[in-house]
Formats: sequence, C-alpha cells, structure tokens
Amino acid sequence: MIEVQAVFKSFDGFKALDGLTMTVPTGAIYGLVGPNGAGKSTILRHITGVYQQDSGLVLVDGQTVYENPAVKEKIADIPDELYYFGSASTRDMARFYKGVYPRFDEKRYETLREVFRTVDEKRPIRRLSKGMQKQAAFWLALCLRPEVLVLDEPVDGLDPVMRRQVWSLLMSDVAQDGTTVLVSSHNLRELEDVCDHVGILSHGKVLVERSLSDLQENLVKMQVVFQTRDLPELPEDMEVLNVQQVGRIHTLIVRGKADEVTNRLAVYSPILMDALPLTLEEIFIYELGGEDYAVRDIVL
Repeated sequence: MIEVQAVFKSFDGFKALDGLTMTVPTGAIYGLVGPNGAGKSTILRHITGVYQQDSGLVLVDGQTVYENPAVKEKIADIPDELYYFGSASTRDMARFYKGVYPRFDEKRYETLREVFRTVDEKRPIRRLSKGMQKQAAFWLALCLRPEVLVLDEPVDGLDPVMRRQVWSLLMSDVAQDGTTVLVSSHNLRELEDVCDHVGILSHGKVLVERSLSDLQENLVKMQVVFQTRDLPELPEDMEVLNVQQVGRIHTLIVRGKADEVTNRLAVYSPILMDALPLTLEEIFIYELGGEDYAVRDIVL
C-alpha cells in the first residue's frame, strides 16, 4: 500500500504540494489525473524517493521511501522524461539493473524480447525514437518484478497496438503477482479501461479519491420525455447536477443510484425514460464542476 499523508513541498516559494493526502491500495491500478501544474509528477517523485517532502509522510508498505534502499528495491519507475546512462543500450541497462535489483528476472527479459522485438537492444537508448525508448523502458521495468510500478504518462508515444500490449502485460502482473500500479495520465478514456481507483489533483492536493465503481454507482444520466414539454418541478432533495433539453428530451445528471432515481422520476408518468452510463470524463465534470475551472480543462 502507498500512503501519502499531508505532504507539503515548495520550490523557491512556489507551493507544489499543499497538504496532499492519498492512499493507493495494494494490487490496485490507481489513475492519477489533473491539469498541468497540479502536482502529479511532483508527488510521483516523492513516492519513488527522488524528492524529500518538506513535511508529511510518504510510505510504501508502512516504511518511508526517501533514502531507504530496501523500499526502493520494490519500486520500478517510468517517468515522463526517460533517463539512462549516456551510451547505454537496453542490454547494458539490463545488466546494470541485475546488479541493483535482486528481483530482476533474466528469464522474463528473454521472453519479453519477442514482445518488444522492434527495439534494437544493442543500440544506445538515447538514439532510439521516443516510442522505442518507451518500449525499452517497459521492457526493463517489467523485468524488475516490482511490487510497486509508478508510471508518468507511460504510453505517450506508443502506437495503439503497443499500447494495448503494454496494458495487457501490466494487468497480467496485477492479477498474477498483486503488483500495485500508480499511473499519471491526461487520457481519461484510457484510464477508464484499466484503472479501478482514481484520484484527481488540483493545486497540489487531491480533490476526489474513489474507486471507479463508487463513482459510477452514485451518479446517473437520465434521458426523460415527460407528458408536457417543460420539466416538472422535481423534489428539492433530488440532487440534479445538470439539466439539458433538446426538443422534448430532457437529459438529467442526478446524484444517486440508477434504480432509485428511476423510481423517483416514474411518479411523473414519463412517456420515455432511460438510464445511461456516464463516462469517466463525464463523472469528473459533474462531480467537480464547481470546484475548479482547471479541473474542467482536463476532461473537456
């Protein structure tokens, strides 16, 4: 489990993290989203032990991460901007990691050569294309057999086929080995397919942190046609977050479970009524609509 408790971090007077608190359950795929400058990369660098917080706690399995080699051995990291030794090839880095990470799996390295067969493992990584560099990064990270895998915009630069292949490998590790995956991304549509928990950051703090099932069960989109053209007066305790009308069709975003909301609207004897699933993007828009304009920017 990853636990971040009231973490503050400032750089030259700029408050990058403002009491950030979050929890990533063991074996979860946790999606971290937010606008540029929200603090995503900063908190990831704390969790991987690159940065030391000004105050607060950053724990992995109950132990602090910063300057703790025993914990760092369990963590693999693919940052947004990759860095390897200047002239090192993928094979060179595999040899290096073998000496640093006790869990490095040589057999898996050979097995994954077929998956990442377009990567020239003898060529310096810095001379590969951006997409090939990302493939090399995944090839190496997956061979570490990490307990915690931290990813910052991980599939940026990969083609659709390789994206699917990489996510398949990650989800297999989660299912078989209980790997905990923390992934930061702007692509909510992609996260919706793979994540079971989501946290959204704004101005250095987590605004919402929930499982996807909780989000999806407590917000519903209703399309309704009533007997009259106008929307009837709904109960005051029905929390309607948004109303749109096209012709006689009213689209309501309502907080609550679909069956409960359906039963309450049924008393108005609608001509047509249908409960529709919301996308992750829509959920964030309506959950956080009034919190911060920057939150809207990442989902619109």
